[in-house]
Amino acid sequence: MQLFYRYSITALWVAFGVFWLAAAVSGKATRRRETIGSRISHMLPLMLAVILLSSSQLAGRYLVILVLPHNLVTFWLGFALVLAGIAVSISARVSLGGNWSGIVTLKQDHELIRKGPYRLVRHPIYTGLLAAILGTAIAQGEVRSILAVALVAAAFVHKIGIEEAFLTQEFGDAYTRYRREVPALIPFLRPR
Repeated sequence: MQLFYRYSITALWVAFGVFWLAAAVSGKATRRRETIGSRISHMLPLMLAVILLSSSQLAGRYLVILVLPHNLVTFWLGFALVLAGIAVSISARVSLGGNWSGIVTLKQDHELIRKGPYRLVRHPIYTGLLAAILGTAIAQGEVRSILAVALVAAAFVHKIGIEEAFLTQEFGDAYTRYRREVPALIPFLRPR
């Protein structure tokens, strides 16, 4: 059972990564993409967060201080959030189909997707990933993990601004209406 507690969350992330890489092979042709500077502006905090989450040795002694206890409650709560978050992200990725890209882009014949998890939030991949990262942080319980959640949240909020500028330009009133009707990240939260 100790092996399960030690490696199960990592195994979920590895399975997610394998799916994500396999799904990234297909997609529509790109018509327009964000600049390299724009991409770096949200990728650097994400990469730092991944380093913090994956390596306690690189974090330094103050960042590995426990802020949550290591017990069955924090493990299972974290595990459940990781599993649910990954499921939401995969469902959203499947709903996007060929419109998905890891880089902020507009695809050839880009569609405004409002089905599946996109009925509840405009950016369900980010919602799911934030939940999964929060789950990982709860299970780890260290300062570095909490810092990683904050970095990811900031990077996603920044990236959402970039994406929404692209989508508003592409879809005009339809996207403006969608923004008024559906919250960005947190389901059932009233959009502003």
